[in-house]
Amino acid sequence: MVNFSLEGKIALVTGASYGIGFALASAFAEAGATIVFNDINQELVEKGMAAYQEAGIKAHGYVCDVTNEDQVNALAAQVEKEVGVVDILVNNAGIIKRIPAIEMTAAEFRQVIDIDLNGPFIVSKAFAPGMIKKGHGKIINICSMMSELGRETVSAYAAAKGGLKMLTKNFASEWGEFNIQCNGLGPGYIETPQTAPIRVPGHPFNEFIIAKTPAARWGKTEDLQGPAVFLASDASNFVNGHILYVDGGILAYIGKQPK
Repeated sequence: MVNFSLEGKIALVTGASYGIGFALASAFAEAGATIVFNDINQELVEKGMAAYQEAGIKAHGYVCDVTNEDQVNALAAQVEKEVGVVDILVNNAGIIKRIPAIEMTAAEFRQVIDIDLNGPFIVSKAFAPGMIKKGHGKIINICSMMSELGRETVSAYAAAKGGLKMLTKNFASEWGEFNIQCNGLGPGYIETPQTAPIRVPGHPFNEFIIAKTPAARWGKTEDLQGPAVFLASDASNFVNGHILYVDGGILAYIGKQPK
């Protein structure tokens, strides 16, 4: 179907040197988009450029801190000048700190909120004017199951991702009249290099995830690619303010019954 095509579109994915961001950008490239990404330092941008080159993708990489409004505004101007007006923005850059709330400092809490919630606000605000001028745009915020649920040791992350869910709905409310759709993508537990040590049979956390997931497996980055392309394409032009959870059914499930 032609309305799933991203031909002629420019997509910016923040923090997309590796991991989920890289997987989403790769899917966009396969669907025809031109890829732009940023990361926090030159080393990560170079790592990302090498990964895209190895995958046969021509990407434009920039150093930018998503929490620095001046840097983000400069990035928006530079990308528009060097690549063009961004059609698709994915707010993917984020961090997590696993610290019990009673032990977490306010500075640690603020850092997570700054990157995971303030960052998407700053970046979206910088790139939305170009979308308004162009007459269309797509913003995809990478949410989380922690947008809906709490879990031990992730108070700041859950607060940020819960806030990001509502920011998504608010952007949809404010910018819908300009033909901008803002939606969220909520990954479940995904196979990444970081989770490899706990994704082994017999590991308590691995058993916990398998028991909590109707699909009875971890997600793969490929599982996120189709939903992301849908949200980035004209196929989702009347979908706005929605969070699409790609979690194998965890949020719908209370867990396995004892046998």
